[in-house]
Amino acid sequence: MKKIELTSEKIAIILILILSAVLNFVNIGLEGYGNPYYAAGVKSMTMSLKNFFFVAFDPTGYVTVDKPPLGFWLQAISAKIFGFSGWSVLLPQAIAGVVSVWVLYRIVKRSFGNAAGLISALCLSITPVFVAVSRNNTIDNTLVMTLLFACWALTIAAEKGKMRYIIISLALVGVGFNIKMLEAYMVAPAIYLVYLLCSTVSLKKKIIHLVVGSLVLVFVSFSWAVVVDLVPASSRPYVGSSTNNTVMDLIFGHNGVERLSGSSSGMGGGGRPSGMGGERPSGMLGGQFDGKPNGTQGQPPSGQSNGAPSGTQGQPPSNQSGSSSSKANTSSSDGRRFGDFNGKMSGGGGFAGTSGLSGNFGGQTASGLARLFSKNILSDQIMWFLPIAFLGFIAAALKERLKFKLDNAKKVSIVMWVMWLFPEFIYFSFTKGLFHNYYLTMMAAPAAALTGIGICSMWKLYKEGGWKSWILPVALMINSAAQALELSYFASSLSSTVKIVAGAAIVLTFAFSIGLCILKFIKNQNMQLKKGAVALAFTGILIIPFMGSAATLKYAVSNNMPAAGLELLMNSGGSKGMQMGGDIESTQSNSKLVSFLEKNAANEKYQLVVSSSQSADSLIINNGLRVMTLGGFSGSDNTITLAQFKELVKKGEVRYVLTGGMGGGSNSTIMQWIQKNGILVDSSEWSNSSSTSSTNNSESKVKNTSSSQNNANHMQGQGGFGSGQLYDLKGAVK
Repeated sequence: MKKIELTSEKIAIILILILSAVLNFVNIGLEGYGNPYYAAGVKSMTMSLKNFFFVAFDPTGYVTVDKPPLGFWLQAISAKIFGFSGWSVLLPQAIAGVVSVWVLYRIVKRSFGNAAGLISALCLSITPVFVAVSRNNTIDNTLVMTLLFACWALTIAAEKGKMRYIIISLALVGVGFNIKMLEAYMVAPAIYLVYLLCSTVSLKKKIIHLVVGSLVLVFVSFSWAVVVDLVPASSRPYVGSSTNNTVMDLIFGHNGVERLSGSSSGMGGGGRPSGMGGERPSGMLGGQFDGKPNGTQGQPPSGQSNGAPSGTQGQPPSNQSGSSSSKANTSSSDGRRFGDFNGKMSGGGGFAGTSGLSGNFGGQTASGLARLFSKNILSDQIMWFLPIAFLGFIAAALKERLKFKLDNAKKVSIVMWVMWLFPEFIYFSFTKGLFHNYYLTMMAAPAAALTGIGICSMWKLYKEGGWKSWILPVALMINSAAQALELSYFASSLSSTVKIVAGAAIVLTFAFSIGLCILKFIKNQNMQLKKGAVALAFTGILIIPFMGSAATLKYAVSNNMPAAGLELLMNSGGSKGMQMGGDIESTQSNSKLVSFLEKNAANEKYQLVVSSSQSADSLIINNGLRVMTLGGFSGSDNTITLAQFKELVKKGEVRYVLTGGMGGGSNSTIMQWIQKNGILVDSSEWSNSSSTSSTNNSESKVKNTSSSQNNANHMQGQGGFGSGQLYDLKGAVK
């Protein structure tokens, strides 16, 4: 048996992996079930193989979630093995984060050596957005891990010129497509360009290899989508957020065109407001209006009745349109954002509070090269290593005399990472389409890689002397200055301790960078002294992003808009333990409704019909109720016609309907029919909230014919039923 030798390098990477595991796993219970929309889908997927394959949102398999299956398959398998719980749902992402750190280390080490690999791994492990996403059930870091393996195969393909490796690389991108659809293709420019420019095989062979690899890419990418679309619509769930019940429309509509243009053309067919992207309405915090922890009741806007049970959803005004023009980026008392759609539900983990940072969707921030460094919701998540990454690329290109012919592993690595990072930097800097700040985790790996490569290249140039030796100290100071600018955005909201430590980190970098400049003019100085100065200057750059990432150990990253960074270090300390949607506490507030349905609708195929997933998340997560989400996620999917719905009522498959919530298209017509023909159930029979009342005075059930009653419904939020009305449709269709 070969003896394992613990070298300093192995010890270093083990410590970095332990650090990553601590940041990803420790106190992960703070995050609850993560995004309740996806968590409900995972719960449903564990209930049947049909639900598992089609990625059904609800136990009855009525409608799917709006993403491809692979990432959620991993979560469902984890939940099936360990039992459905918050940590079992989050486990695959936390593991993917640690694995990504290790894979990045291995890839960078192959071309630039141990030091570059270790620096890259360390930077990735403490990048705030990367840590936040690793602690959430959005599947972006599962995609990052898959694409890193694809890049590993690419480096081998470029080195050996073997077709099988480029096929593996592109096949892995196809696997990534089945995690996050077109987002996976953002690494494609790097793969194609690197292989075309590598010098190991002739151009003719490279083209043949890429053509074959591309066919494999397309086959793997669309395999699940084609199978689903070939299954008769009557034999599978409705494809959520599509306009025509096909995965192809979901790919190129909601998860395609809208991400580029912000158009509402592909959004579920129900006419969702432009720019809404299927996200929850302004002001809805999944349990609070002000982002306070569960169990405390935030206050709704002036003049608005709340009436939601403690720990549940307060209701926006009845005239809320949900349009982007009506979004209010309102400050909360704890300094965290609410009033935007971000993620699958607005919630803590944002910036509009005392920090003054603004922007709902990423595309709604001011576009331009400075977007990722400006005072908005994006910069705190990713900017920490970007300046030194780009300057590091320049240094590495100068050191390796980079030309179009990639004739060694270092040149291949340089081009691969910059062609991953730069197109994404341009996209996220200029696009006005629909994207959220946690998408920036896609930039974390290449930025970290170029940082490690850049530091090592700049060090070599520094030792060589000449004008290129100035790149190292100047790059360190520029990066530190950018961090100081970011720190200034939060200056009034951070505690004195945080400001002192962050300020000391900036001073540390500047002091030792200046020291490096001075040492250039001193002859015969000790090289170890220079190394020490570089190490201390770079340590200063690591401190602030590490603090922002370490804050996740104490404060939740927001289950719908995962974010770490300085936001979590504001004076208010974020919302410790704040959970929305699938929180266990919401079971208590929904218990009376659950008991009512289990008693009166035990035999119906659908125990309850609601307008959208926001009204169903907690009922599925906590109770596994058979809920039909009439309009899918946003309430605007045209999943069924009024005639079809009447037929379900006639057959006894549907009896109880909870009105309110987001909706549009044919669902509005159905809800109007329900209100006209259904029997209104007295709230005392099904609601825990004393403030919720039906309009009758003494009877438990009355016929609802009043138009004023029809107009009294407010938008129904996740987990809260204070403003919804429950209707009994028994006998409504003869």
